[in-house]
Amino acid sequence: MTEFSPSQQALIDIWDKHTASEFVDKDADAAIATMTENPVLIHVPVNTGATGREALRKFYAEIFIPQMPEDVELELLTRTVSQNRLIDEFILHLTHTVRMDWFAPGIEPTGKKLAVPHVGIIAFEGGLIASEHIYWDQATVLAQMGLIDAGLPVMGMEQGDRLRDPDAPANQLIDRL
Repeated sequence: MTEFSPSQQALIDIWDKHTASEFVDKDADAAIATMTENPVLIHVPVNTGATGREALRKFYAEIFIPQMPEDVELELLTRTVSQNRLIDEFILHLTHTVRMDWFAPGIEPTGKKLAVPHVGIIAFEGGLIASEHIYWDQATVLAQMGLIDAGLPVMGMEQGDRLRDPDAPANQLIDRL
């Protein structure tokens, strides 16, 4: 297990408190309390999120938290922590049982189980979260939802397999040619 310095552990603790506020406690005010006065959230693939404390609190309270499926789970794969930045590589597991405009705007629930690799780059200022840049492959989301042709060069749920196990099969898209 990786050892972190006390200052790095403090960043991890505030990030863990933030994600627990969102995913476990479902409390927008508690999530915002972990952030600076002018925080930024960008879900890069679909450009959702907000800038500024009140706009982001409203986004969390009215869109992000209420549109989170009950079975959502974060599977942490790797974590890198520096002086003022934390980078998590994780897989978001959920069943698409609710409309999720923050994740797939305008798409009604498909009932499909999803497993979507993500990277979160979290910047801190003064021990609080200043920004979250969250990346994922939107093509795998749409493929797993059954909304785009599986014959296109995109991966489905198996996209995260090699992240968990480097010996898992590779080159499936090339091989199917």
